[in-house]
Amino acid sequence: MTGEFPFDAAPFDRLSPTEQAHWRGQVAALDFPAGSVLLASGAEPAHCHLLISGHVQQAVAGEPTAVHRAGAWCGVRALLAGQACEALTAIDAVTAWCVPKAALQRLIASNAVFSAWLFADLARGLGAAREGHVEREFVSLMSARIRDAYVRKPYFVDGALDLVTVCGLMSQQGVTNALVRDAGRIGMFTTTDLRDALLREAPPQRLAVRDVAQFELIAMHPDAELFDALLSMIRHRVHRVLVRDGDTIVGVLSQLDLMGFVSNHSHLIALQIQQAEGLADLRHAAQQVDGLIELLHSSGVRIEFISGLVSELNAQLFARLWSLVASPELVAHSCLIVMGSEGRGEQILKTDQDNALLLRDGFEAVGLEAVTQRFNAALIDFGYPKCPGDIMLTNPLWRQPLAGFKQTLREWIFGADAQGPLHLAVFLDARAVAGDASLLIQAREYLQRALVDNDVFFARFASAVDQFAEPGGWWNRLPGLRHREEPVFDLKKLGTFPVVHGTRALALQHHIAVVGTRERLSALAEAHKLDVGLARDLREALHFLMKLKLTSNLRQRQLGLPTDNGVRMSALSTLERDQLKETLTIVRRFRQHLHQHYRLDSL
Repeated sequence: MTGEFPFDAAPFDRLSPTEQAHWRGQVAALDFPAGSVLLASGAEPAHCHLLISGHVQQAVAGEPTAVHRAGAWCGVRALLAGQACEALTAIDAVTAWCVPKAALQRLIASNAVFSAWLFADLARGLGAAREGHVEREFVSLMSARIRDAYVRKPYFVDGALDLVTVCGLMSQQGVTNALVRDAGRIGMFTTTDLRDALLREAPPQRLAVRDVAQFELIAMHPDAELFDALLSMIRHRVHRVLVRDGDTIVGVLSQLDLMGFVSNHSHLIALQIQQAEGLADLRHAAQQVDGLIELLHSSGVRIEFISGLVSELNAQLFARLWSLVASPELVAHSCLIVMGSEGRGEQILKTDQDNALLLRDGFEAVGLEAVTQRFNAALIDFGYPKCPGDIMLTNPLWRQPLAGFKQTLREWIFGADAQGPLHLAVFLDARAVAGDASLLIQAREYLQRALVDNDVFFARFASAVDQFAEPGGWWNRLPGLRHREEPVFDLKKLGTFPVVHGTRALALQHHIAVVGTRERLSALAEAHKLDVGLARDLREALHFLMKLKLTSNLRQRQLGLPTDNGVRMSALSTLERDQLKETLTIVRRFRQHLHQHYRLDSL
């Protein structure tokens, strides 16, 4: 069959004339009679198909999982992964465009709109099959190591070579990037670097590759989990990570190869955030995060991975929102920070906002109040509830020049305001997400100088771990111990808060700069300020409580109930009850440690 490719249909209407010409020369329309096998399970496909007419059945292990119709892509995931886990068979007479792997990879790499559309289609397919084989495959992939994915062998060039020579060598090797050796350092040169180099005044034959290559590379060990590579790419907004084992460079893991191995749509959400042109685009991306959380949790992905991924996506969303509502001058002369569980990277489902803005001294921001109102209102519209304590940009207390905020910090430490320690605790979890991060660093440094050798303050600050302690102990709340009626257990007040705040107090006293509770515990143990075994137990306790809360909140959502920190014992399995009892034992042991360390009983 012959015919013109439908370049007037999305997403092909976004191809450039050059891309259209290349695509037209690579794809071909073919006919397949009923019963034809378009893809065999276990095969290494060289093509995928875009259906023009007819129906194709997809089956895994002999079990039908989907039927594809005109307009559907068939075999894309298998093509990118390099091996098919599914079989594709024509149910009736089928006509389809046959797309070679090289043509598809070239278009994905060169056209961001097409790439986003294609991976969105893959994500929808994953969501539709979440109860079947595809989800089970996803679970195994998310626990895989980098070495399990396709890591491209390194191709090295000398940093002194000119760009024309390097491009010729890359063409001979059939690669789109090269590692650059230059005076003991390793960099990377990609086609993107070539594009930027062509805008320089010097001709490419006179430019050394070391002058345009990127030398600040993200490196990961082959045994690192694939999910960590995914997080790193999102966090640093890069398309490749260097895979190295000590001094040995194993190769390069690219975003494209990772996406071929893991058909997850977190990269798509990040791309949508980066390319958002208005609040409606950002709202759509924010809504997709909740679906991603449900998918990852139901797939058995570890809670620390989920919280880490959500934290990175949220940070990018807040930064993009700030760039949309604030002027470039305001962004440059301010520091947007998030605090509380969001700042620590421990928030998963959307909860109360905790954000603030530090302004450079002497900078006059015209219309600042209106800008901050728009920012917080947009977050509420995106699903992030208003903070009951009004810890938001719209509150002048949390929107100050640096000098004024330093004075506020001093009042929180030495003043008589009962809310001072609470506000200070919130600020200690601050993380910069946009603007000039040095403003936050200066505020932290001022705080540390003000607290030198202030043992009385440290003890008073740490004493908040007893804020929610109940007379008679927590054990009375557990059913079956003293035959009491079933209680509602508050996971935050009686579980996570003592762990989070006690760790925060120790980190403040010992000048630990990291923010997350897990990271603080590790740093305290490494500095010999906390027993290694206790630090390990507290991390595990925190992960269990976070997972229990997420499970409870997702269940509440399904029932149409508001989410909270409470969990009923009847909703827990026997194993979960046992784990909760063990967790509370660890929390109690930590509180006892804090009592001894700060001599809280003598306060």
